[in-house]
Amino acid sequence: MFNSDLAALRDVRTRSISPENPDGAKGGGGRATEGTGAEAARDLGVGWKVSPSVRIEPGQTYDLARITGSGRITHLWLTTHTDNWRRLLLRGYWDGASEPAIEVPVGDFFGQGWGAFAQLSSAMVAANPHGGFNSYWPMPFADGARLSIENLGPEPVIVYFQVTYTDGGDEVGTGRLHAQWRRSNPLPDRATHVLLDDVRGRGQYVGTYLAWGVNSTGWWGEGEIKFYLDGDAAQAEPYPTICGTGTEDYIGGAWNFDVPGQGYTEFTTPYLGLHQVLRPDGLYASQQRFGMYRWHVPDPIHFETDLTVDIQALGWRTGGRYLPLRDDIASTALFYLDAPSAARPPTPTVDQLEIL
Repeated sequence: MFNSDLAALRDVRTRSISPENPDGAKGGGGRATEGTGAEAARDLGVGWKVSPSVRIEPGQTYDLARITGSGRITHLWLTTHTDNWRRLLLRGYWDGASEPAIEVPVGDFFGQGWGAFAQLSSAMVAANPHGGFNSYWPMPFADGARLSIENLGPEPVIVYFQVTYTDGGDEVGTGRLHAQWRRSNPLPDRATHVLLDDVRGRGQYVGTYLAWGVNSTGWWGEGEIKFYLDGDAAQAEPYPTICGTGTEDYIGGAWNFDVPGQGYTEFTTPYLGLHQVLRPDGLYASQQRFGMYRWHVPDPIHFETDLTVDIQALGWRTGGRYLPLRDDIASTALFYLDAPSAARPPTPTVDQLEIL
């Protein structure tokens, strides 16, 4: 998927885009004469943190980065106030495509779908105190890239960011990163939550983040995740090629994430984790909510023609029977594809994003 040999010398140049160098030009940083830090730097002048962030108005889409030619985004760092994490949509466009390959709320892209901080220490995404968001997902492109943020909220927001990328190199034949967000709130009766719906092309599935809100008592994670590959979903009676054994099993845990005497136990590892457990407070926070991730980096799921992914929500009822649940499930699914865009769900509204 990406060159992991740090000693390999490559014919590329490292560039970085931030409010201090908005086009990533060589020698172009620290030249701003106006910006969100201009008043604080009034005694110091140019070069002294004059433009560390940007202001995005309600309804405005701001381009974090516009890059020409071929290259690869290697790191995205971003922070904004907690209230904005579900009100800002991050989008990524590759190779001049008019439709985004990435369209995900900022918080969910970095594993923070509940508007409350949880430390996430993984190889691909790190969320650090208090809301320092980092993505190391490789984002290659052969003919231009654009990253943007749209403010769906009613108030202006301040965003700090830095996009580091390599300029040049041969990216023909590499997949383009896609990320899709979906929410079932509540999940319909006896339905599954769909993560991807009939993605067409050749590629590999590389990551899942779930923000799971429980709407009933008892254990909620008996459901299986299923990957329908290369025609599976088109059969008269579709059955998946890959079928898991339970939600906590897919995340790499076991036995309900329940350590005896300790209850639900958070963990965060390079490729999988239950990094967030939000417990009821006895007043306004009335439901259990969880954040969990599974990065298929050492074990990507390859597909040749198409991919559909869904997950069940199951608990227990009397008599040792499964209970289909109607939970609040938001998913972010990440995959690489041999095309710069793919069919995706409708863009969510601010009401559909709201944490209720």
